[in-house]
Amino acid sequence: MIRLRLVCALVASVLLVAGTAAAQQPSPRPPNIVLIVADDVGYGDIGAYGAPDVRTPNLDRLAREGVRFSDFYAAPSCSPTRASLISGRYYQRFRIERPLPNPAQAGDQGLRPTGHYLPALLKGAGYATGLVGKWHLGYTPELSPNAHGFDYFFGFKSGLIDYYQHTTGDGLHDLWENEQHVHPTGYSTDLFADRAVRFIEEHASRPFFLEVAFNAAHWPFQVPDRPSVAPGNGRFVQPTEENTSTRADYVAIFERADQGVGKILAALTARKLDRDTLVVYMNDNGGEWLSRNAPLFHRKDSLWEGGVRVPAIMRWPARLPAGRVSPQLGIVMDMTATLLAAGGVTVPAAARPDGINLLPILEGRAEPVERTLFFRNTVGGRQQRAVRRGNWKLLVDGPNTFLFDLSKDVGERTDLASSRSDVARTLRPLLAAWEKDVDDEATATLGPAPVPGRPGGPGPGRQGGRGTP
Repeated sequence: MIRLRLVCALVASVLLVAGTAAAQQPSPRPPNIVLIVADDVGYGDIGAYGAPDVRTPNLDRLAREGVRFSDFYAAPSCSPTRASLISGRYYQRFRIERPLPNPAQAGDQGLRPTGHYLPALLKGAGYATGLVGKWHLGYTPELSPNAHGFDYFFGFKSGLIDYYQHTTGDGLHDLWENEQHVHPTGYSTDLFADRAVRFIEEHASRPFFLEVAFNAAHWPFQVPDRPSVAPGNGRFVQPTEENTSTRADYVAIFERADQGVGKILAALTARKLDRDTLVVYMNDNGGEWLSRNAPLFHRKDSLWEGGVRVPAIMRWPARLPAGRVSPQLGIVMDMTATLLAAGGVTVPAAARPDGINLLPILEGRAEPVERTLFFRNTVGGRQQRAVRRGNWKLLVDGPNTFLFDLSKDVGERTDLASSRSDVARTLRPLLAAWEKDVDDEATATLGPAPVPGRPGGPGPGRQGGRGTP
């Protein structure tokens, strides 16, 4: 009996020591997060999405080693998508429905920080946070990346820059390190990739969130390794003009961005961070006229599929399966919610996110869920509105209403508005209710909407003419 008591006491002591040691073990390190955003790239411009003439081995590798989406959506243009990505909410709630004009016209327009947007929440959870590349959500210090929770910013604030001169469409210098102008020489895509690698090297010992927002393949279409000055400070070049740019120029520009992705992946591998790093790739909107949007119809700045459906890839070897194509319907705000969930961040109720965490679905722990997504865009006075629920998409383009079954007609060639008016009648009230919701919130927060043509109303740049990137 005495011996039994001694054995029991010894076992209890061992268990106590083991339990204490386990309790003292640090919790697993949260994953690093690298978010790569390309600019004005078409749905069909990546090898994994069927591109026949663009070599994208690094993006194709991400697709092989991770999950790619077939049905993922952004906004139809850049500032709106970036506002939704940073905030996790529909951009209409902030009245950022057009790309911000250049600094001289923008004034204090932009996304105002709240403390519970993506970079600020990750920073509050212990992440080192960095943005390299394009911002386009405001020009004043109060609206700039550092104010939103990015510890480090290297990039430009406007909608476009000259790839070599680093100037805006107004010819003003627009390359920054935090809030200081900097003047390194080189091709912007290479500069952004190299700064991204440096950020990874400097923060490899702690969790980090790095957004790499390439300006490729946005105009001006300046190819790598041939220094130039963009005509008209980056004027939008039309296909009908003499000496216009070519598809070959565009391909060279985007392939250099893919090489930048390769540098980033190599930096993660060299520091044995690749397994526990969530790498995300997406576009900010559909492609321009030199892009390949096949099999979708139309392009950037429209609500047809070619304007808003974009490639999206997520690779996280420790958590996500390799080589899977997800049919889950998703939108840019879902990416925000997913990154925060991956980082273990508790999102405050005040953030009021519009997106959902996609990780359980991508991991195979949950079935795909039906989503209802909404869109609105106005160009040159013509308004477009759309709602997608499941495979059905209702598109109101000016005075015309279209209905498509995207599971059978991804190119939107067969209008079913007449034969399935029952579906159209179901979807139209959803769209009206959503518009009322976002507009009521914008009015409550920002006051009545400015009236075009009146003092304080949107000017030409805010209306989204081609002078607005």
